[in-house]
This record gives sequence, structure tokens and C-alpha cells, in this order.
Amino acid sequence: MTQQNLVFPARVLRGAGVINQLGAICAGLGQRALLIGGHQALQAVEAQVRAQLLTANVTLLAQEWFGGETSITHINRLAAIASELHAEVLIGVGGGKSLDTVKAVGAQLGLPVVTLPTIAATCSAVTPLSIRYDDNGNFFDIFPLPQAPAAVIIDSELLANAPPRWLAAGLGDTLAKWYEFRAVSARHPARAGNALSSLAHSQICYDVIAEHGPAAYAAVQRSESSASLDQVLDAIFTWAGLTSLMSNGAHAAASHAIYEGFTFCDKTREFGHGLLVGFGNLCLLALEHRADEEVLDEMRLARDCGVPLTLGEIAELDERELALIVRESVHAPDMANMAEAVTEARLLAVIERVERLAARI
Repeated sequence: MTQQNLVFPARVLRGAGVINQLGAICAGLGQRALLIGGHQALQAVEAQVRAQLLTANVTLLAQEWFGGETSITHINRLAAIASELHAEVLIGVGGGKSLDTVKAVGAQLGLPVVTLPTIAATCSAVTPLSIRYDDNGNFFDIFPLPQAPAAVIIDSELLANAPPRWLAAGLGDTLAKWYEFRAVSARHPARAGNALSSLAHSQICYDVIAEHGPAAYAAVQRSESSASLDQVLDAIFTWAGLTSLMSNGAHAAASHAIYEGFTFCDKTREFGHGLLVGFGNLCLLALEHRADEEVLDEMRLARDCGVPLTLGEIAELDERELALIVRESVHAPDMANMAEAVTEARLLAVIERVERLAARI
């Protein structure tokens, strides 16, 4: 019989003000908490986290910067700090790299992790894996973890006040769930129960964003929470997370391969995972030989969600830099999931087609 191992987060809370349940949740996991995150994330939530833990009689041992990259160096450094402080629960705050780092530390030490995303840029808050990089930010691997977060706290009021580009990143990354899974299914049709479930969840991701994404992005540009924002937060975190969980991560294709290529260029590496994936989505559609009108329709959705349509919106690249990105994209493992082989010449031609179509938007 075929065995499977699906690892789900224990609790997922989403809504306005759910950060106010952090103390009670942590108290049920341990009495000694270590807070880890990005500089801006720590500044944004440290006071609320401290107050929540104080009320719940949980000791805040320290707060630590995650290091800037989800690298083995920083994972080991933070694991040593957590061990020295005898931490019993880890609280991760920030975006994807920060949360992936904290999850990896928790898995290494066997400690429960509570994730508190301060931007809605990826589904990292819920998934039992870490995307690791080297210390310079070059993509290294996708590292599966034996545990998912003990709790995920998705506060829509907090996320409504984050920079809008990070919601755009989350929308771009979540749209990829459908575009990529559909592309992967062309080569490896979804027949088994988990694969069919994951494909269905990816379709939900797309449908929710197509209906609510533009309105949610417009609301966040006004720093407002809204019903549309709640809907897309469910898509970005819950539905996208379920897509990844049910497929055991085997659902990525050209969109993520192109993102991985971007990480090898100094000018584009820090632009934002989901924004780069969002541009990769458009290239994926072109790689599938989809008609101009279909690609244009998806470009309009991407534009209304704040996703870049052209390389010029990402960075000014010379021929050498673009050649590096294309080469690394083609050789990224995820590109092998496309139905047809992708060469450097073909990918470059596809990028040029996307640029021409963008001029018509």
C-alpha cells in the first residue's frame, strides 16, 4: 500500500484582532517564548506581543533578528540561541523568509512554533517546509519539515496596514498555485485523491483572487481592512497552504523556476518572491502557447492585483544579467515539470512576447 504523510498546522486563526489571542495560545504551548523576525516586523508587533505574553504569564526571553536569509548559518545560529535560553515556544513574525527560518529552527529543536505574518506575501505561515538560500540569497533548496506550525495567527487589521506591494506579492504567488498545478497536470495528470484535492484547492485560489483580488489590493492601498481582504487572505494562507500540503510540494513549475532564476541576479534578488513569481506566471502562460487574448486577460488581473507585467517594472537589466536569469531559470528543478522542454532561447522568446503583450494593456 502507498503511504503518505500529510502535516497540517494545528490551528489557523484569521480575522481582525486575532493577535489578541496570541498570549493564550502561547501559554498552552510553553512558558518561555523566543520572538524571532525581521527588523520591521519586530518593530511593528513587539509591543503587542510583549503585552500578550505578559497577560498570559509567559516569559519573553528575547527577540532576535532572523538574519535576513533562510540559510543554514542563520538557522543554526538561532537554534543555538534558543537552546541556550531554554526556549519552550518560538514566535515567528514577518514574511516568508523570516517564518521559514523560524519553522526550521523549531523543527531542528523539536519546539512548537507560532507564526504571525506581518505581510501576506506567501503561504509560508502555514506550510511544513522552508525554502532555503545560501548566505548571499541565492536559492539553495526546498527543505521539508517534520512539523507544521502549532498555530498561525492571520490578523487582517495588521495586514491591511502593511505595504500594498506585499499583498500584491501574495496574490501573484497564490495565482501561481492554479497556473502551475494546471501546467504540471498536463504532464502528470492528477488521478490520485490527494492530487485531485490539491488541484481543486488551487482552482479555489484562482477563483477567489479573480473575484476579490483587485478590490482587496485597492483596500490595502487605503490601509483598510475589508471583506475582500479577508477572502484573499484565506486564499493566500489557507487554500494555498492546502494546495501545497495535499500535493506534498510537487506542484511548482515555470513560475517558480523563473523566480529561482531571478535570485541569481543582484538587481532582482530582493524584489519580492511573489512579485517575481507573478511575472513568472505570465511567462508560464506563454510557454503553454496560450492565445494572446487569454494571456491579456490574465495580465489585466495581474495588473489590478499589483503584479508587475514587464521586466522594466522589476529592474533595468542588461543583456548579461537577463541571460544569467534565463539560464538559471531553465536549469531550476521546477522547470522540468513543464509539459515541453524549455530552452534558454525559448524562454527568452517568451519573455519578449510577454513584454510585447504588456504594451497593449
